[in-house]
Amino acid sequence: MSPIRVLLAEDHALVRAGFRALLAGLADIEVVGEAADGRQALALVAECRPDIVLMDIAMSELNGLAATERIVREWPAVRVVILSMHANEEYVLQALRTGARGYLLKDAGLSELELAVRAVAAGETYLSPPISKQVIAGYVRRAGGPPTAAPEDGAEEPHLTPRQREVLQLLAEGRTVKEIGRQLGISEKTVETHRAQLMERLHIFDLPGLVRYAMRTGLVK
Repeated sequence: MSPIRVLLAEDHALVRAGFRALLAGLADIEVVGEAADGRQALALVAECRPDIVLMDIAMSELNGLAATERIVREWPAVRVVILSMHANEEYVLQALRTGARGYLLKDAGLSELELAVRAVAAGETYLSPPISKQVIAGYVRRAGGPPTAAPEDGAEEPHLTPRQREVLQLLAEGRTVKEIGRQLGISEKTVETHRAQLMERLHIFDLPGLVRYAMRTGLVK
């Protein structure tokens, strides 16, 4: 049987080293690459074609949720397990909407890490046990259509396109419109259009509000 090929995408080198060390002790699981941000993860997925990507959410350049959306769309055979410190419903729902097949809390033990990797590699969905049944029920309840409500306590999260997530993250990181346009290969006018659409969709009409939203939803730290 071929080993399960795993790519680690995490912006902290020590955390990556810890996961690599844990996985190295497991039979039939092989770490084939490490990425420090979402863009590097995309490049390594194209190069290495792993079976599983262990993906952190909050990374610079391109966050884990946006990277997951692209991986699911462009390499449907590659399955993503989100790594997170957060067990609340908002984070989990976002991850599942992007197409992630697993959600693993970073304080999980070795046995749970192995279980998550093997389950997702076998085509199953894995959620860490501390994630309550209400989270799963909430996702099923919302899965009938994309949410459109403004983000309020208890309300459904608005659906953002991958490009909107990219622009939001870069705005929250303090990049200028010109810098964003240059990095994404689009015009400044297009960036401004995306920013206006974000504000309208989120019902947030100033930059500090967008930054707070990006932090609250895990796009930036």
